[in-house]
Parts: sequence; structure tokens; C-alpha cells
Amino acid sequence: IAGYDWFAIPLVPYLYAVELPEQVPLYADPKLVSFLRDQYRRKHFEEFIPDAPDGGVPEGPWYQLLGSSYDRTSYAFEIETSAEKDDELIQILNARRNVGMYKLLSSNCADFVKGIINFYYPGALHRGIIGDLGISTPKQIAKCMARYSKHHPELESISFVIPQVPGTMKRSKPVRGVVESAFKAKKYMAPLLVWHPAIVACFAAAYFTGSRGFDPGQHALVFDARRDLEAPMSAQERREYQTRLERLARGITEGTVLEEVKWPRLEATAQPQLDEAGRPVLRLTLGEGPVAVGLTRDNIVSASEAPEIAQHLLVVRLREELRKSAPKIAASDVYNDMLLLEELHRGRSERPSSIADSLGTKAGGTR
Repeated sequence: IAGYDWFAIPLVPYLYAVELPEQVPLYADPKLVSFLRDQYRRKHFEEFIPDAPDGGVPEGPWYQLLGSSYDRTSYAFEIETSAEKDDELIQILNARRNVGMYKLLSSNCADFVKGIINFYYPGALHRGIIGDLGISTPKQIAKCMARYSKHHPELESISFVIPQVPGTMKRSKPVRGVVESAFKAKKYMAPLLVWHPAIVACFAAAYFTGSRGFDPGQHALVFDARRDLEAPMSAQERREYQTRLERLARGITEGTVLEEVKWPRLEATAQPQLDEAGRPVLRLTLGEGPVAVGLTRDNIVSASEAPEIAQHLLVVRLREELRKSAPKIAASDVYNDMLLLEELHRGRSERPSSIADSLGTKAGGTR
């Protein structure tokens, strides 16, 4: 990126493309993500990543520096270090040339992580010869970290999951290695099974002797930028919250015309902005004038001029968090989201629907 091999980025901007935890949105779509990344780039990286010739957003892989949690669920490991070793690492990185050296097969991002961890704990990480055909992969790095921590219980280490932000961004896929990805890709394996069954047998052998079955989220805590790490909710808690959510969602949809308006059409015309505190909001056109909808925990109630839409976004978020196949989530996060949804529902019952008013439509239900 910009000719450099690495950048040092604060954690919150790297994960969410904002500067402070209270600015992290509860819901994200591609338009908002692009907006937040570009806002941060213009403020902090314009010297290295200038505007496009027309003054717009430049192309290139720079966006990978910002907002990782909009694209994927991440699994992280925190290890014990010392101030002396940290200073030594900084001196080493600053002393060597910081120029692009990326090579997919021999010097990729996982190789960079491997070098950093092995500096602290020599030999802790290595490539997967069978499962990854000798290529460093994130799953192999995580597997080595988990194994090293298990064999060295005297060292303080923590693993945690950083959930993908709910919304309409493409959902994160399971973490897989090289052979595992190929073996589970039917479009590749089916033809090979017919024409070259011996090759499929080799892939199967490598798959079953490689990293199959390793779950990087096992025993992991749950990360949120606004609190300490917490244990994930139990299956029973998940079921209870799902029941509570669907009961509340039915009450919300009664008396609103949001479904008739079709949310995707509204979202397509929405423009992301920042409020005076740097928190993201969506500005939508309803009827003759624009309305704002807050997108963070701190402004989704106070700044939302269309509470029906704010409720819809929270329902989408909660359903994503409570999916059985979703990554781990902490009970406190779901609880806080439910409180916001209930507060918006109570507030909406005290005033007319802004959507119905803007369309000249009478919405049924209790007001």
C-alpha cells in the first residue's frame, strides 16, 4: 500500500474506520463503509494515499487498513510480552526498509505475523506443510498460537472473537486453509472426482491430516470496543433472546408502513454523514424533506427523526447477532441492543409515523 510493506494503525480505526468506540455504527452497508473509510483517509492518510485525479476516492488496496470488521469476523490472540522486547521490535522494524515485499506464496500477511510472534517466542509459529501445501495461512497461524498457548500455560494469553458488524455487507465465511478450501469447493472437486480421482484422494488425505476440525473461536471471549472482553452467551440465552425479539418485532411491524415502502429502496437513496460528535448518521429523503437516522448506540435514539427506520435497523442487527450460525456474541451486547429497540418502540407509540406522514398514508395500529 503506497509502496510500504506495513502501516501501524490504532485498533479502533483498523476495525471500524472511526476514531472512537462511541462512533462505531450498529449497522453498516457498503455506502456507509466506503464513506467512513474515505473520511478517515482524508483526515489521516492523505499524504500517503492522495485523492484520485478527479478529487474522489482513490482506487487500490488502501481500504484494507480501515474497517476490517465490516468485511469479516476476526479471531485474535493476545500474548504476554515485555516492554524491553516491545522496544526492541520497534527498533528492528524502524531500522529496516519499509518497502512492499508482499508475495502470496512466500511473504504474505500470515508470514508477517509469523515473524512478529516468532521474535517474541522463537519457533512458536510455522507453516502447514500438509494442510496448506507449505503456504502460511491465517488458520495455520491461529492453530499454532492455540497449540503453543496450551503447551505453555505459564504464559498469559487470551483469544477472542471480533464479530462482523451486522448489515448488508457480504457476510464473513468460515476460516479455512488451502487444502480445506479446495476440498470443500464442489465446483473443483466434482470434475476432478470424475476425471482424476487420484488427485481427489490426495486432497482428501491432506484435508483429514491437516487442520480439519480446528475452531479458532473455541474458548474465545467476545470483543467490543466499548467494554472489556466477555464470555459469549449460552445457547439457552440465545433462544430466550430470539423469542423476545420476534415477539417485539411483531409489535413493531403492526401499525407501520415501512414494509410497503421497501427498505432497500430507501437505503439506496440514503446518504451517510457525521454528526457534530463524529458519529455516523443516515440521511434519507421522505416526502418533501430529509430525515436523519442515528447509527450508533449514542445517537440512534436521540438523533433519529424516523424511529421506524431506526427500529428496523436494530431488528436486522439483532437477528444477525442471534443467528444460530453467527459468530459468538456477548449477552450484554444483545441486552443493550434490546433496550435501545424497546426505547425506540415506546417513543414511536407516542408520535405519528414519519414515514406514513411523508407518504400521506394512514398507518394502522395503536398510537
